[in-house]
Amino acid sequence: MFKYLNSGTITSIPGFKAVGLHCGLKKQKKDLAMIYSDFPAESAGTFTINKVKAAPLLVSQSIVKSDQKIRALIVNSGNANACTGEKGLNDALAIQEYCAAKFGLKNEEVLVSSTGVIGVKLNTEAIKNGIDKISLSDSLPAGHDAAEAIMTTDTKAKSFAMEVELESGKVIIGGICKGSGMIMPNMATMLAFTGTDAEIEKTFLQEIVSEAVAKSFNRISVDGDTSTNDMVILLANGASKIKITKGSDDAEKFKSALIDFYKTLAQSIVKDGEGATKFVNVIVQSAKNEKDADVIAKSIVNSPLVKTALNGADANWGRIISAAGYSGVDFDPAKVTIKIADKEIFKPGYVSHFDEDELKEILLKKDITITFDLGDGDASTEWWTCDFSKEYIEINASYRT
Repeated sequence: MFKYLNSGTITSIPGFKAVGLHCGLKKQKKDLAMIYSDFPAESAGTFTINKVKAAPLLVSQSIVKSDQKIRALIVNSGNANACTGEKGLNDALAIQEYCAAKFGLKNEEVLVSSTGVIGVKLNTEAIKNGIDKISLSDSLPAGHDAAEAIMTTDTKAKSFAMEVELESGKVIIGGICKGSGMIMPNMATMLAFTGTDAEIEKTFLQEIVSEAVAKSFNRISVDGDTSTNDMVILLANGASKIKITKGSDDAEKFKSALIDFYKTLAQSIVKDGEGATKFVNVIVQSAKNEKDADVIAKSIVNSPLVKTALNGADANWGRIISAAGYSGVDFDPAKVTIKIADKEIFKPGYVSHFDEDELKEILLKKDITITFDLGDGDASTEWWTCDFSKEYIEINASYRT
Protein backbone atom coordinates (compact mmCIF):
# COMPACT_ATOMS: atom_id res chain seq x y z
CA MET A 1 0.00 0.00 0.00
CA PHE A 2 2.93 2.35 0.63
CA LYS A 3 6.71 2.28 0.38
CA TYR A 4 9.44 4.64 1.53
CA LEU A 5 11.58 6.29 -1.12
CA ASN A 6 15.37 6.27 -1.10
CA SER A 7 16.74 9.67 0.01
CA GLY A 8 13.14 10.90 0.26
CA THR A 9 12.42 14.44 1.39
CA ILE A 10 9.96 17.31 0.95
CA THR A 11 11.09 17.84 -2.66
CA SER A 12 10.19 14.24 -3.54
CA ILE A 13 6.64 15.58 -3.80
CA PRO A 14 5.66 16.97 -7.23
CA GLY A 15 5.19 20.74 -7.11
CA PHE A 16 7.36 21.32 -4.03
CA LYS A 17 10.68 23.16 -4.00
CA ALA A 18 13.02 23.94 -1.13
CA VAL A 19 16.29 25.51 -0.07
CA GLY A 20 18.55 25.55 2.98
CA LEU A 21 21.34 28.07 3.44
CA HIS A 22 23.43 30.08 5.91
CA CYS A 23 22.15 33.60 6.62
CA GLY A 24 24.20 34.49 9.70
CA LEU A 25 22.12 33.55 12.74
CA LYS A 26 24.63 30.77 13.36
CA LYS A 27 28.38 31.15 12.91
CA GLN A 28 28.74 28.76 9.98
CA LYS A 29 25.98 26.16 9.74
CA LYS A 30 22.84 26.46 7.63
CA ASP A 31 20.15 28.40 9.51
CA LEU A 32 17.44 29.40 7.02
CA ALA A 33 15.10 27.10 5.10
CA MET A 34 12.22 27.67 2.73
CA ILE A 35 9.61 25.29 1.39
CA TYR A 36 7.60 26.43 -1.64
CA SER A 37 4.62 24.95 -3.47
CA ASP A 38 4.06 25.69 -7.15
CA PHE A 39 0.33 25.32 -6.46
CA PRO A 40 -1.85 26.80 -3.69
CA ALA A 41 -2.00 24.20 -0.95
CA GLU A 42 -4.55 23.39 1.70
CA SER A 43 -2.98 23.37 5.13
CA ALA A 44 -3.51 21.57 8.41
CA GLY A 45 -1.48 21.59 11.56
CA THR A 46 -1.09 21.02 15.26
CA PHE A 47 0.66 23.43 17.60
CA THR A 48 2.19 23.44 21.06
CA ILE A 49 -0.14 23.56 24.05
CA ASN A 50 2.54 25.42 26.00
CA LYS A 51 0.95 28.61 27.37
CA VAL A 52 4.05 30.45 26.19
CA LYS A 53 3.88 30.44 22.39
CA ALA A 54 6.53 31.85 20.08
CA ALA A 55 5.62 34.80 17.85
CA PRO A 56 5.98 32.96 14.50
CA LEU A 57 3.87 30.09 15.80
CA LEU A 58 1.04 32.51 16.61
CA VAL A 59 1.23 33.94 13.09
CA SER A 60 1.21 30.53 11.40
CA GLN A 61 -1.44 29.05 13.69
CA SER A 62 -3.82 31.88 12.81
CA ILE A 63 -3.33 31.28 9.09
CA VAL A 64 -3.70 27.50 9.29
CA LYS A 65 -6.97 27.92 11.20
CA SER A 66 -8.33 30.14 8.40
CA ASP A 67 -9.45 29.14 4.90
CA GLN A 68 -6.31 30.65 3.38
CA LYS A 69 -4.30 28.45 1.02
CA ILE A 70 -0.53 28.34 1.45
CA ARG A 71 2.33 28.75 -1.01
CA ALA A 72 5.43 28.95 1.17
CA LEU A 73 6.98 28.41 4.58
CA ILE A 74 10.07 30.24 5.84
CA VAL A 75 11.86 28.93 8.93
CA ASN A 76 15.02 29.91 10.76
CA SER A 77 17.09 28.05 13.32
CA GLY A 78 19.37 29.52 15.96
CA ASN A 79 16.69 31.77 17.46
CA ALA A 80 13.20 30.75 18.64
CA ASN A 81 11.77 34.30 18.60
CA ALA A 82 9.87 33.30 21.74
CA CYS A 83 9.20 35.52 24.79
CA THR A 84 10.12 38.53 22.66
CA GLY A 85 6.89 40.49 23.11
CA GLU A 86 5.41 42.86 20.56
CA LYS A 87 8.75 43.29 18.81
CA GLY A 88 8.98 39.54 18.29
CA LEU A 89 5.53 39.48 16.72
CA ASN A 90 6.40 42.43 14.49
CA ASP A 91 9.65 40.71 13.50
CA ALA A 92 7.79 37.54 12.50
CA LEU A 93 5.34 39.57 10.44
CA ALA A 94 8.21 41.50 8.84
CA ILE A 95 9.90 38.28 7.74
CA GLN A 96 6.60 37.00 6.39
CA GLU A 97 6.02 40.23 4.46
CA TYR A 98 9.56 40.33 3.07
CA CYS A 99 9.41 36.72 1.90
CA ALA A 100 5.99 37.22 0.33
CA ALA A 101 7.16 40.29 -1.59
CA LYS A 102 10.28 38.49 -2.79
CA PHE A 103 8.24 35.67 -4.33
CA GLY A 104 5.18 37.63 -5.45
CA LEU A 105 2.85 36.17 -2.83
CA LYS A 106 0.30 37.56 -0.42
CA ASN A 107 1.56 37.80 3.16
CA GLU A 108 -1.02 35.31 4.38
CA GLU A 109 0.20 32.73 1.86
CA VAL A 110 3.47 32.45 3.81
CA LEU A 111 3.86 30.51 7.06
CA VAL A 112 6.71 31.40 9.40
CA SER A 113 8.55 29.34 11.98
CA SER A 114 11.60 29.64 14.22
CA THR A 115 13.61 27.36 16.48
CA GLY A 116 16.53 27.93 18.82
CA VAL A 117 17.25 29.97 21.92
CA ILE A 118 14.26 31.49 23.76
CA GLY A 119 14.21 35.17 24.76
CA VAL A 120 16.63 36.59 22.20
CA LYS A 121 15.55 39.25 19.71
CA LEU A 122 15.53 38.07 16.09
CA ASN A 123 18.12 39.40 13.65
CA THR A 124 15.65 40.20 10.89
CA GLU A 125 18.25 41.84 8.66
CA ALA A 126 20.27 38.64 8.50
CA ILE A 127 17.13 36.68 7.57
CA LYS A 128 16.14 39.23 4.92
CA ASN A 129 19.62 39.03 3.44
CA GLY A 130 19.26 35.27 3.43
CA ILE A 131 15.89 35.49 1.66
CA ASP A 132 17.56 37.62 -1.03
CA LYS A 133 19.98 34.72 -1.66
CA ILE A 134 17.31 32.04 -1.99
CA SER A 135 17.35 29.93 -5.12
CA LEU A 136 14.63 27.32 -4.94
CA SER A 137 15.04 23.84 -6.37
CA ASP A 138 12.96 20.67 -6.63
CA SER A 139 16.08 18.50 -6.32
CA LEU A 140 16.54 16.00 -3.51
CA PRO A 141 19.68 17.80 -2.24
CA ALA A 142 17.61 20.99 -1.85
CA GLY A 143 15.16 19.14 0.39
CA HIS A 144 17.98 17.73 2.47
CA ASP A 145 19.56 21.19 2.72
CA ALA A 146 16.27 22.50 4.13
CA ALA A 147 16.24 19.69 6.70
CA GLU A 148 19.79 20.57 7.71
CA ALA A 149 18.96 24.28 8.02
CA ILE A 150 16.27 23.73 10.68
CA MET A 151 18.54 21.73 13.01
CA THR A 152 19.56 22.98 16.46
CA THR A 153 21.14 20.34 18.73
CA ASP A 154 20.19 17.62 16.23
CA THR A 155 23.13 15.49 15.15
CA LYS A 156 21.58 14.56 11.81
CA ALA A 157 19.10 15.99 9.32
CA LYS A 158 15.75 14.20 9.13
CA SER A 159 14.10 13.78 5.72
CA PHE A 160 11.65 11.16 4.48
CA ALA A 161 9.17 10.47 1.68
CA MET A 162 6.83 7.65 0.74
CA GLU A 163 4.76 6.60 -2.27
CA VAL A 164 1.18 5.66 -1.44
CA GLU A 165 -0.77 3.32 -3.73
CA LEU A 166 -4.46 4.30 -3.90
CA GLU A 167 -7.37 2.96 -5.92
CA SER A 168 -7.22 6.12 -8.03
CA GLY A 169 -3.45 6.23 -8.46
CA LYS A 170 -0.24 7.04 -6.63
CA VAL A 171 0.45 10.03 -4.39
CA ILE A 172 3.54 11.10 -2.47
CA ILE A 173 3.90 12.10 1.17
CA GLY A 174 7.17 13.76 2.12
CA GLY A 175 8.68 16.00 4.71
CA ILE A 176 11.42 17.13 7.03
CA CYS A 177 11.52 17.44 10.80
CA LYS A 178 13.84 18.49 13.60
CA GLY A 179 14.08 17.84 17.28
CA SER A 180 16.56 16.46 19.75
CA GLY A 181 15.88 18.04 23.13
CA MET A 182 12.90 19.79 24.78
CA ILE A 183 10.80 16.95 23.41
CA MET A 184 7.42 16.08 24.85
CA PRO A 185 4.99 17.34 22.21
CA ASN A 186 1.41 17.58 23.32
CA MET A 187 -0.47 19.07 20.58
CA ALA A 188 9.68 19.45 20.93
CA THR A 189 11.95 21.80 20.35
CA MET A 190 10.11 19.94 17.60
CA LEU A 191 9.10 20.99 14.11
CA ALA A 192 7.73 18.90 11.25
CA PHE A 193 6.97 20.29 7.81
CA THR A 194 5.25 17.77 5.56
CA GLY A 195 3.37 17.74 2.31
CA THR A 196 1.52 15.67 -0.26
CA ASP A 197 0.47 16.03 -3.88
CA ALA A 198 -2.98 14.64 -3.07
CA GLU A 199 -6.02 16.89 -3.21
CA ILE A 200 -7.80 16.88 0.16
CA GLU A 201 -10.49 19.20 1.53
CA LYS A 202 -9.20 21.31 4.42
CA THR A 203 -11.52 20.11 7.21
CA PHE A 204 -10.83 16.46 6.42
CA LEU A 205 -7.10 17.19 6.07
CA GLN A 206 -7.07 18.64 9.58
CA GLU A 207 -8.94 15.61 10.91
CA ILE A 208 -6.37 13.24 9.39
CA VAL A 209 -3.40 15.27 10.66
CA SER A 210 -4.79 15.53 14.20
CA GLU A 211 -5.29 11.75 14.39
CA ALA A 212 -1.86 11.02 12.89
CA VAL A 213 -0.12 13.40 15.32
CA ALA A 214 -1.96 11.87 18.29
CA LYS A 215 -0.58 8.45 17.33
CA SER A 216 2.96 9.60 16.60
CA PHE A 217 4.44 12.92 17.72
CA ASN A 218 2.28 12.96 20.84
CA ARG A 219 3.68 9.61 21.91
CA ILE A 220 7.35 10.52 22.07
CA SER A 221 9.49 11.97 24.83
CA VAL A 222 13.16 12.78 25.13
CA ASP A 223 13.09 14.82 28.32
CA GLY A 224 9.45 15.60 29.15
CA ASP A 225 9.65 19.27 28.13
CA THR A 226 7.12 20.81 25.75
CA SER A 227 8.57 23.61 23.62
CA THR A 228 7.21 27.08 22.91
CA ASN A 229 7.62 26.48 19.15
CA ASP A 230 6.33 22.94 18.45
CA MET A 231 4.33 22.59 15.27
CA VAL A 232 3.43 19.99 12.68
CA ILE A 233 2.29 21.27 9.29
CA LEU A 234 0.89 19.32 6.33
CA LEU A 235 0.41 21.03 2.96
CA ALA A 236 -1.69 19.32 0.27
CA ASN A 237 -1.07 20.98 -3.12
CA GLY A 238 -3.19 18.68 -5.31
CA ALA A 239 -0.48 18.40 -8.00
CA SER A 240 -1.40 14.74 -8.62
CA LYS A 241 -5.02 15.71 -9.32
CA ILE A 242 -6.01 12.70 -7.22
CA LYS A 243 -8.80 13.71 -4.88
CA ILE A 244 -9.19 11.94 -1.55
CA THR A 245 -12.61 12.25 0.04
CA LYS A 246 -13.71 11.38 3.55
CA GLY A 247 -15.29 7.93 3.88
CA SER A 248 -13.61 6.49 0.80
CA ASP A 249 -11.26 3.50 0.70
CA ASP A 250 -8.52 5.86 -0.48
CA ALA A 251 -9.05 8.04 2.58
CA GLU A 252 -8.40 5.11 4.90
CA LYS A 253 -5.32 4.07 2.94
CA PHE A 254 -3.95 7.61 2.96
CA LYS A 255 -4.60 8.02 6.67
CA SER A 256 -2.85 4.72 7.49
CA ALA A 257 0.12 5.80 5.39
CA LEU A 258 0.29 9.23 7.04
CA ILE A 259 0.19 7.69 10.53
CA ASP A 260 3.09 5.40 9.60
CA PHE A 261 4.96 8.34 8.06
CA TYR A 262 4.51 10.51 11.14
CA LYS A 263 5.62 7.62 13.37
CA THR A 264 8.80 7.39 11.29
CA LEU A 265 9.47 11.11 11.69
CA ALA A 266 8.66 11.05 15.40
CA GLN A 267 10.89 8.05 16.08
CA SER A 268 13.75 9.68 14.17
CA ILE A 269 13.59 12.54 16.68
CA VAL A 270 13.77 10.16 19.66
CA LYS A 271 16.67 8.25 18.10
CA ASP A 272 18.51 11.56 17.83
CA GLY A 273 17.62 12.63 21.37
CA GLU A 274 20.21 14.79 23.11
CA GLY A 275 22.88 12.47 24.48
CA ALA A 276 20.76 9.40 23.71
CA THR A 277 22.47 6.03 23.43
CA LYS A 278 19.33 3.87 23.26
CA PHE A 279 15.94 3.92 21.52
CA VAL A 280 13.22 2.56 23.80
CA ASN A 281 9.81 1.25 22.72
CA VAL A 282 7.34 1.20 25.62
CA ILE A 283 4.26 -0.97 25.13
CA VAL A 284 1.40 -0.79 27.62
CA GLN A 285 -1.19 -3.49 27.04
CA SER A 286 -4.19 -5.24 28.60
CA ALA A 287 -5.49 -1.89 29.87
CA LYS A 288 -9.14 -1.04 30.51
CA ASN A 289 -9.05 1.63 27.79
CA GLU A 290 -6.58 3.40 25.51
CA LYS A 291 -6.57 6.55 27.62
CA ASP A 292 -5.34 4.63 30.67
CA ALA A 293 -2.70 2.92 28.54
CA ASP A 294 -1.47 6.28 27.19
CA VAL A 295 -1.31 7.87 30.64
CA ILE A 296 0.76 5.01 32.05
CA ALA A 297 3.06 4.92 29.01
CA LYS A 298 3.61 8.67 29.24
CA SER A 299 4.53 8.36 32.90
CA ILE A 300 7.06 5.61 32.17
CA VAL A 301 8.76 7.36 29.22
CA ASN A 302 9.04 10.61 31.20
CA SER A 303 10.60 9.05 34.31
CA PRO A 304 14.20 10.24 34.81
CA LEU A 305 14.82 7.23 37.04
CA VAL A 306 13.64 4.78 34.37
CA LYS A 307 15.72 6.56 31.73
CA THR A 308 18.89 6.65 33.82
CA ALA A 309 18.49 2.95 34.71
CA LEU A 310 18.25 2.19 31.00
CA ASN A 311 21.42 4.16 30.38
CA GLY A 312 23.18 2.07 33.02
CA ALA A 313 21.72 -1.20 31.68
CA ASP A 314 20.06 -1.80 35.05
CA ALA A 315 16.90 -3.97 34.96
CA ASN A 316 15.32 -1.95 37.77
CA TRP A 317 11.67 -2.92 37.34
CA GLY A 318 10.78 -1.09 40.56
CA ARG A 319 11.26 2.23 38.78
CA ILE A 320 8.96 1.14 35.96
CA ILE A 321 6.06 0.02 38.15
CA SER A 322 6.54 3.05 40.40
CA ALA A 323 6.21 5.40 37.39
CA ALA A 324 3.00 3.61 36.40
CA GLY A 325 1.78 3.81 39.98
CA TYR A 326 1.98 7.61 40.21
CA SER A 327 0.44 8.12 36.76
CA GLY A 328 -3.03 8.52 38.27
CA VAL A 329 -4.48 5.45 36.57
CA ASP A 330 -6.33 2.98 38.80
CA PHE A 331 -4.91 -0.53 38.34
CA ASP A 332 -4.04 -3.57 40.44
CA PRO A 333 -0.23 -3.93 40.68
CA ALA A 334 -0.67 -7.57 41.69
CA LYS A 335 -1.88 -8.30 38.11
CA VAL A 336 1.04 -6.61 36.35
CA THR A 337 3.61 -8.32 34.13
CA ILE A 338 6.73 -6.43 33.03
CA LYS A 339 8.95 -7.66 30.22
CA ILE A 340 12.20 -6.36 28.76
CA ALA A 341 12.47 -7.73 25.25
CA ASP A 342 10.86 -11.18 25.69
CA LYS A 343 12.11 -11.72 29.23
CA GLU A 344 9.60 -11.49 32.08
CA ILE A 345 11.20 -9.64 34.99
CA PHE A 346 8.03 -9.08 37.03
CA LYS A 347 5.01 -11.40 37.13
CA PRO A 348 1.53 -11.28 38.69
CA GLY A 349 1.60 -11.70 42.43
CA TYR A 350 4.75 -9.59 42.80
CA VAL A 351 6.99 -12.41 41.57
CA SER A 352 10.42 -11.44 40.21
CA HIS A 353 13.09 -13.95 39.16
CA PHE A 354 15.50 -13.29 36.29
CA ASP A 355 19.14 -13.58 35.29
CA GLU A 356 20.78 -10.19 35.95
CA ASP A 357 23.65 -10.83 33.53
CA GLU A 358 21.27 -11.89 30.74
CA LEU A 359 19.14 -8.76 31.24
CA LYS A 360 22.21 -6.55 31.31
CA GLU A 361 23.26 -7.88 27.89
CA ILE A 362 19.79 -7.06 26.54
CA LEU A 363 19.86 -3.56 28.04
CA LEU A 364 23.27 -2.84 26.52
CA LYS A 365 21.67 -3.00 23.06
CA LYS A 366 20.70 0.19 21.20
CA ASP A 367 17.05 -0.84 20.70
CA ILE A 368 15.05 -1.92 23.76
CA THR A 369 11.39 -2.85 24.22
CA ILE A 370 9.62 -2.63 27.58
CA THR A 371 6.18 -4.23 27.88
CA PHE A 372 3.91 -3.30 30.78
CA ASP A 373 0.89 -5.63 30.90
CA LEU A 374 -1.92 -4.57 33.25
CA GLY A 375 -3.83 -7.83 32.95
CA ASP A 376 -7.10 -5.94 33.03
CA GLY A 377 -8.49 -5.34 29.53
CA ASP A 378 -7.93 -5.27 25.77
CA ALA A 379 -6.58 -1.74 25.15
CA SER A 380 -2.94 -1.03 24.31
CA THR A 381 -0.59 1.72 23.16
CA GLU A 382 3.03 2.27 22.11
CA TRP A 383 5.24 5.20 23.10
CA TRP A 384 8.87 5.92 22.27
CA THR A 385 11.67 7.42 24.34
CA CYS A 386 15.42 7.25 24.91
CA ASP A 387 17.79 6.98 27.84
CA PHE A 388 19.29 9.83 29.88
CA SER A 389 23.07 10.07 29.66
CA LYS A 390 25.71 12.37 31.15
CA GLU A 391 25.95 14.00 27.71
CA TYR A 392 22.33 15.20 27.99
CA ILE A 393 23.29 17.21 31.06
CA GLU A 394 26.42 18.56 29.39
CA ILE A 395 24.48 19.70 26.31
CA ASN A 396 21.79 21.47 28.29
CA ALA A 397 24.07 22.93 30.95
CA SER A 398 25.65 25.12 28.27
CA TYR A 399 22.92 25.33 25.60
CA ARG A 400 22.63 29.14 25.68
CA THR A 401 26.28 29.95 26.32
